[in-house]
Amino acid sequence: MTMFDDRERAEEHRFIQQRELPFRIAARRNRLLGLWAAERLGLTGEAATGYAQRLVVAEATSPGEDALVQKVACDLEAHGYWPAAAEVAEHLRHYAAEAARELGEEIASA
Repeated sequence: MTMFDDRERAEEHRFIQQRELPFRIAARRNRLLGLWAAERLGLTGEAATGYAQRLVVAEATSPGEDALVQKVACDLEAHGYWPAAAEVAEHLRHYAAEAARELGEEIASA
């Protein structure tokens, strides 16, 4: 294997990471939002993890932040927690920034 082949593989790997990053950030963001909402819903353990995972899947099947915010707000309202959609959206933005920071650190340390 030549130095050129090694460099080409490294570039391909970097390109793939860059293409996957927005999806990974969205998945982590949704998981964090799901865990926040699960706490307000009184869910713990596997139930909380399952709820968060369903939000990750929901984004894949019905993409869009507005749909996600609406779903979480409706779930919370159904359990007696009355957040404004703006509050859920604010948490979504916060978790997006946190997910981007965490993934950036993971990539940098790899």
